[in-house]
Amino acid sequence: MLFFRLAATAIIAISVPMSSGTTAPASPSVVRLDPALDALLDPGTKPELVATGFGFTEGPEWRHGRLWFVDGPTNKLRATTADGHVTELLTSDSGFANFKGPNGNAPAPDGSVVMCEQDGRRVVRLVGPDDKLKVETLFETYEGKRLNSPNDIIFAKDGSFYFTDPPYGLKGMDKSPDKELPFNGVFHYKDGKLTLIIRDLTLPNGITLTEDGKTMYVANSGPHMMYMKYPVHEDGSVGAGTMLIDFQPSPEKGVPDGLKLDSRGNLWASSPGGIRIITPEGKVLGQIKLPEVAANLAWGDDGKTLYICASHSVYKLRTKVMGRMPLFSQPH
Repeated sequence: MLFFRLAATAIIAISVPMSSGTTAPASPSVVRLDPALDALLDPGTKPELVATGFGFTEGPEWRHGRLWFVDGPTNKLRATTADGHVTELLTSDSGFANFKGPNGNAPAPDGSVVMCEQDGRRVVRLVGPDDKLKVETLFETYEGKRLNSPNDIIFAKDGSFYFTDPPYGLKGMDKSPDKELPFNGVFHYKDGKLTLIIRDLTLPNGITLTEDGKTMYVANSGPHMMYMKYPVHEDGSVGAGTMLIDFQPSPEKGVPDGLKLDSRGNLWASSPGGIRIITPEGKVLGQIKLPEVAANLAWGDDGKTLYICASHSVYKLRTKVMGRMPLFSQPH
């Protein structure tokens, strides 16, 4: 996610008091675009505010009975309970001065958490108990050149993982003199080897895999905003991509960003104007509209609560359908 830029250009890095509650600055809602949405959400269901007052929320993951999420501009990893009790798990002043711009993260097979650092331009591993987390660098270069700014991540069944590497953490982005790679790629990391699998997207962002691991979805945040769909081969490479959703220019804020799947294969995807609920065939069933720009999302609680990181806040929405939790999640 681009936690410094909304609609690709607006800059945010504000600091306001942290709080929790159930009253949002405007009324969240769900727009029903197809009757099939009723099988996923009860009519009249609305998002609830869990906690607010952050710099920019991202990287949600349900872990040990709480929602972990990052506050990128302040270099913090936080956790919130379902009722909005927020605690800090890791900060840049907790002995990790180089902990910079945390973003997407996912649980690893060994119980640790692998995290993308947007500003740190590396992929790291978080190890240890929740109250004594330590940061270890996994890698920060590809073929001897610095990564751009790792963004989002998804694990495969074999324990390997994929991540996106747009330039959002670089001042000037593609024009930054610090940019060393001539592309914004999607990578596969397996058995200590980093492989470039997609290099023709302009701003790859959110990423996820289907349950069988045979299909990958990737968000491209601009200039051409779209969700792409790729077949995944047995060696972890991907075939030619097809466009699932093509977003026309919109006055609504936000970009294609974080995305998750439910147990029926539907995508719940951050998009201009909120979260789109999309079938595997690309039909939009509904839209979750929030008073803030939605960045990323994750399933939590018993698997039927969708948590949404949206600008300065975290929201939740109760669903009828089970969501797909991360492969190696530790929910309790």
